[in-house]
Amino acid sequence: MKIKACYELVVYYAIFALLLPLLLLQAVWVRLTIIKLPEATGERTGNSGKNNAIKLLILGDSAAAGVGVNQQKQALAGQLPLLLTKQHPINWQLIASSGLTSTDIINELALLPAQKFDLVLISVGVNDVTHFTRQAQWTENINTLITILSSKFSADKVLFSSVPPMHLFTALPQPLRWWLGLRATKLNTLMAAVLANQHQGANNKCSVLTVDIPFNPEFLATDGMHPSTLAYNVWAKQAAEQFSILLTANEHKNERQSQLK
Repeated sequence: MKIKACYELVVYYAIFALLLPLLLLQAVWVRLTIIKLPEATGERTGNSGKNNAIKLLILGDSAAAGVGVNQQKQALAGQLPLLLTKQHPINWQLIASSGLTSTDIINELALLPAQKFDLVLISVGVNDVTHFTRQAQWTENINTLITILSSKFSADKVLFSSVPPMHLFTALPQPLRWWLGLRATKLNTLMAAVLANQHQGANNKCSVLTVDIPFNPEFLATDGMHPSTLAYNVWAKQAAEQFSILLTANEHKNERQSQLK
């Protein structure tokens, strides 16, 4: 197995070396020609109830910031709290900006005052792919994010949205699309390993949300990279399902504790 892994690694870097000039040219071309969509406008905080409200933090990059739609109510920050409100009052906050890498998100959390967040949803990774974040640095950053969210913000549940399948981004030419897709897959593998080996097994607070979105034209924004309203809706529903499991379990736990008193 080790020989096979070494062989695959050699082949991988050999192909990369051969394609590097073309990949660089295509990357420059994409940066110059791609449609640059703005972040969604609208509120970045909200509260559906004052008493016993669950605190939700949506954190991350341009996808978390709502790029691809006009208003935050169409994006993740609008749709996810609305779904969760059906089960429990929600106090939510959005901290996201286009271009943020995992390192940038750590820096954003460092500036945020310590407080309690019950639920956290993170969108991170695409910019780490395009900025060629080293694999060791990516692994370290995922660990750091988990530590900060657990210690400084006392998060009960953290969902890391998986890095999207960039080989399906129609705005990217081949072979750049293929290459970035490989990197995205690798970062997902590393992130899953961090959660499984160091955190998930201990307390199950952190997990990967693999969003199942069909990459049909109606699920992509006009830039061919960001989610459309339909895609944000699917993403929000799948995140809400995961968070609802925790909320239901906590409600049952509180009921049992009340009965014992």
